[in-house]
Amino acid sequence: MELMLPELDRRKTQTAVEAALEKYRIYKTIAFEEREVMVTASYAERFHGATNVTGDSTARTAIYNVDVQRARQAYCDTIDFVVSRLSEKERVLVRERYLKDDDVFDYKVYNHVFDPPVSKDTYTKIRTRAFYKMALALSDRGLINMEPLSASRKERQKLG
Repeated sequence: MELMLPELDRRKTQTAVEAALEKYRIYKTIAFEEREVMVTASYAERFHGATNVTGDSTARTAIYNVDVQRARQAYCDTIDFVVSRLSEKERVLVRERYLKDDDVFDYKVYNHVFDPPVSKDTYTKIRTRAFYKMALALSDRGLINMEPLSASRKERQKLG
C-alpha cells in the first residue's frame, strides 16, 4: 500500500495558505464585537406573519455571541497546532512572517530573523515546504479545499 501525496500548484497553495493565515491574524488582532439585544420599544410599523411563530431575540443573540467566539478560538487553535507541527525553520518563518501583528517583509525574515541568515532561494524553498505541509494539514481539518490547488495535467507536463 503506497500513499500518494498530491501535486499542488505552488502559487495557488501559497495564496490559499496565506489567506488562512491572514484570517488567523485578523481573528487574533481584532476584538470580537458582541451583539446586543434591543430592549427598547420600537414605534415603527411592523407587519406580522403567522401568529403561531414565536421568536426569542435574546436567545439568538446569546447563541450567536457564544458560537462565533468559540468558532474563532477553535480556528486560531487549529492554526497554532498546525504551525507547531512544522520543522523549526518552517515554524520560525511562518510565525515571524505571517502570524505576528505587524507586517514583516520576506527580506527582513531571511536576513535578520534566521540565524545564520539564509539566501532568498533557500527562504523560498523553506516557505514552499511549509505551505505544502500546512495545506495538507488544513485540508484534513476542512479549512482549505484541495481541489483548486491540485496541479493540472498540463502544468505537471510543463514541470517535467
